[in-house]
Amino acid sequence: MDYLFLHRDKRTFTSERQKNLLFRAARIYWEQKFANCEPEKARKVDCELYKYVLYYLEVRQVFLDPKLSLKKLSEMIETNQTYLSNVVNRYFGCHLKELVNTYRVEYAKELLRSGKCPPEELPQRCGFLSRSAFYAAFKKVTGVSPQRYMKYGQREKLSESTEYV
Repeated sequence: MDYLFLHRDKRTFTSERQKNLLFRAARIYWEQKFANCEPEKARKVDCELYKYVLYYLEVRQVFLDPKLSLKKLSEMIETNQTYLSNVVNRYFGCHLKELVNTYRVEYAKELLRSGKCPPEELPQRCGFLSRSAFYAAFKKVTGVSPQRYMKYGQREKLSESTEYV
């Protein structure tokens, strides 16, 4: 599933409406992608956990917590760690740490594009405990370093502005 990262007004990002919209989109995606699987592979309870994982990552942005763990997220969702781990592995195709780091990197890219965060503050603002973990995750997800990503972004902006002249 593409990351929803809905550009939203920060005052309303935890609203019930936002939750309902995300749950509806996740249910539709689930039905298209997983509902036709073998019954033991796509259980209804898995769909509910899947929606809540998306809710906590997309809307509540818990990935910004540098101490987020499987235990902590399972407590938020009110399920056990084994079920949560199985849902993340099966339906997101990765481990929770990889999923969370992907969200953090996407958030970092958003901050870089907006220019609202100095590069030296980026790791902490995105939920990473160290700069090296941030750089490793960023390079793994995007294939380039944050500096190179910024340079590419600046070139694109420059070429867009010259096209209109």
